[in-house]
Amino acid sequence: MADLERKPDLPPPASTVGVLGWAKQNLFSSPVDSLLTLGALYLLYLTIVPIVDWGLINADFLGSTRKDCNSGGACWVFVVQRLNFFIYGFYPEAEYWRINFVFGLLAFLIVPQLIENAPYKKFLGWFFLTGFPVVSGVLFVGGIFGLEPVPTDKWGGLSLTLVIAFVGIVAALPIGILLALGRRSEMPVIRMVCVVFIEIWRGVPLISVLFMASVMLPLFLPDGVNFNKLLRALIGITMFQSAYMAEVIRGGLQAIPKGQYEAASALGLGYWRSMGLVILPQALKLVIPGIVNTFIALFKDTTLVLIIGLFDILGTLQSVLADPAWPDVSTEGFVFVGFAFWIFTFTMSRYSIRLERKLDTNQRD
Repeated sequence: MADLERKPDLPPPASTVGVLGWAKQNLFSSPVDSLLTLGALYLLYLTIVPIVDWGLINADFLGSTRKDCNSGGACWVFVVQRLNFFIYGFYPEAEYWRINFVFGLLAFLIVPQLIENAPYKKFLGWFFLTGFPVVSGVLFVGGIFGLEPVPTDKWGGLSLTLVIAFVGIVAALPIGILLALGRRSEMPVIRMVCVVFIEIWRGVPLISVLFMASVMLPLFLPDGVNFNKLLRALIGITMFQSAYMAEVIRGGLQAIPKGQYEAASALGLGYWRSMGLVILPQALKLVIPGIVNTFIALFKDTTLVLIIGLFDILGTLQSVLADPAWPDVSTEGFVFVGFAFWIFTFTMSRYSIRLERKLDTNQRD
């Protein structure tokens, strides 16, 4: 009997692969799923079409006054005309280049961290944490190297929001780590001090913290020592977020098996070396979602500085809305500010997911 030749495998049906296959499996796998999918699509149609019509199709983008917005859609002319104020606040126009340079340097340092095999990635990362704050502070404040001094009460807009968020994030993480280690310390005094600190700051609303930092902090300073309003707000926000960060990191420390501590001791490592080389790297990897979630909350909470007279991007918007030359543009302003916040928080969220996948935090065999 002649050997039968094996014929090549037939391709899978078109209805089981690609977009059609995914839709059939996930959206139309049963009559109930099909009805829910169609209902959801109809609701999206009712929601998205009017938004697109208002925000893009019938919107006005060019002009210089409110009278140039006569199409019935969004008046983006308002955002375009006030864009510099939303970004720089009251910062002198002749010194905008300093803020632009800081923004450009920030992008130059962050983008390589998103590329897998970018050259000098580690060096740029360390410079971002150490040298970048110094360079940014010199450029923002001025007063040296021939730069015109700019007081902090002239800062505002998106640049102020990023300053508060960056300082809070960079400072809250190491302080939170120390508080988490102190709360798990075997020394009763250190443990009690850390517990009291964490519970007090976590039990007070951030608005109250900002008020206390603005009004009460100067009362505890020596005579002749005075912190400006921005520095007081930064201290309050950092302490507040450090308490939350400490609890996030403490959860990661508790998730580390006891055997890891014993292994570090067996290698002859002291407390700080075992924590820095063995325990903390594993704990921080486990709580990446919690850390990034705290960072996102901090970034959004920067809007609360408005109550102590600091004009972040939301504060600049609310001050402009009082201008009678621009009536009925609050929706466009809040959409712009909300979109700006979404861009930064979404970027942090996606980077967190990417970092989790890279470090394989699922702990699967």
